[in-house]
Amino acid sequence: MPLASVSLDVDDLWTYLRTRGDPAWEDRPSYLPAFLPMALDLFDRLELRITFFVVGSDATRKANLPGLRAISARGHEVANHSFSHSPWLHLQAPAELWDEVSRAEDAIAGACGQRPIGFRGPGFSWSPELIEILVDRGYAYDASSLPTFLAPLARRYFLAGTRLSREEKRHRQALFGSLRDGFRPIRAHHLQTGRGRRLLQIPVTTVPVLRTPFHMSYLLYLSRFSERLMLGYLRMAIAACLAGRVQPSFLLHPLDLLDADQAPGLSFFPGMDVPGERKRELVSRVLVMLGRAFRLAPMADHARSVLAVEGARTAA
Repeated sequence: MPLASVSLDVDDLWTYLRTRGDPAWEDRPSYLPAFLPMALDLFDRLELRITFFVVGSDATRKANLPGLRAISARGHEVANHSFSHSPWLHLQAPAELWDEVSRAEDAIAGACGQRPIGFRGPGFSWSPELIEILVDRGYAYDASSLPTFLAPLARRYFLAGTRLSREEKRHRQALFGSLRDGFRPIRAHHLQTGRGRRLLQIPVTTVPVLRTPFHMSYLLYLSRFSERLMLGYLRMAIAACLAGRVQPSFLLHPLDLLDADQAPGLSFFPGMDVPGERKRELVSRVLVMLGRAFRLAPMADHARSVLAVEGARTAA
């Protein structure tokens, strides 16, 4: 059975508010102490082990420690989602990037008992300088790419109704990627650094040829029109990946499992009018469907699988 990786970006309530420019983020409102045990119980019921991309600053908060420790204790992978969750890493100088990666790495290792070997930039932000730093620090893979042509539309929707300054808008101009990212590879591939080295990049998979998303947030958006539409679209995406021999990387977010009452202030996000219990039922159904077509695994397993195949080809 071909492999597919599953990951969850552990974005807390404050990260969404900060990206939108809502000053309420400075109080660091959080749903993680309630969310993490609920999410881990769901994955236990599905007998599924995945990758949790953790924000470093959240790993320094005492209230989050029991849930974060449980991630490793229950057999999941933890990976690095930067320290401050700023979706403008591509604008930062190398020294700032080094700080973002290393501080998060240390905080996550301390909280979870597991040092990350994978990285994903907030809002799919990354730069060649970031890749160089990840190689320097011994990372096995990066997962900061979303190869779709719909990124500008998603960015416009997310930022609609905000009153951001010109500088704040500049920082967010690459949120979710750019139009040209739709031409990036959808399969795992190597990024070359300026010093002649390389790092495996595993994109969040989009539908082959169409390049439209099928991460969970997009599927929930479709479910608001019709559950049959959502499931039909997912079947099409699975069939396209199988036909194209693409090993997908499937992405989840906390808001795929929470409703507006559980995540106050985020009613603008698509699907927040769907009850949380119903969302969790749909997530379970989607993951079961994926599990019938692919062997579901954490992203570190995905990286090892790709590198093993490449090694076998080189040896032959």
